[in-house]
Amino acid sequence: MRAVIQRVQKASVTVNHRIISVIDQGLLVFLGIESNDNQEDINWLSHKIAGLRIFDDENGILNRSVREVNGHILVVSQFTLHARIKKGFRPSFVDAAPSPVSIPLYEAFIRQLELELGHKVLTGEFGVEMKVSLVNDGPVTIWIDTKNKH
Repeated sequence: MRAVIQRVQKASVTVNHRIISVIDQGLLVFLGIESNDNQEDINWLSHKIAGLRIFDDENGILNRSVREVNGHILVVSQFTLHARIKKGFRPSFVDAAPSPVSIPLYEAFIRQLELELGHKVLTGEFGVEMKVSLVNDGPVTIWIDTKNKH
């Protein structure tokens, strides 16, 4: 699993000219799933995201997690995070899991993240064209790959 995590002041997802999810302070998480991802990846990544200390404390130091600031999380599926661009200029997405594999993993990730946070996680709509709006706060953007945990 790969995730691009952005600390946001606000974020929203629009589908067919209709806003389907909106958050204020929190994290926007773009999530890419590979065919060989599993529950271990889900557990590790959801725990890591919920605990990331990327919000300012009273001294302006990145020392608080989204849980500690009572922030929200918006998760958007994004298979393009697994693009291969080694040859030519057209990305290959052969590493991205097909929908029958990725949908159950995506849904399990959302459930696990909700358990980690103790409240609902908002989402985009899987497999459709979405417009994502955000105000990146900082800017703070973190990239995580469960196959490369340093």
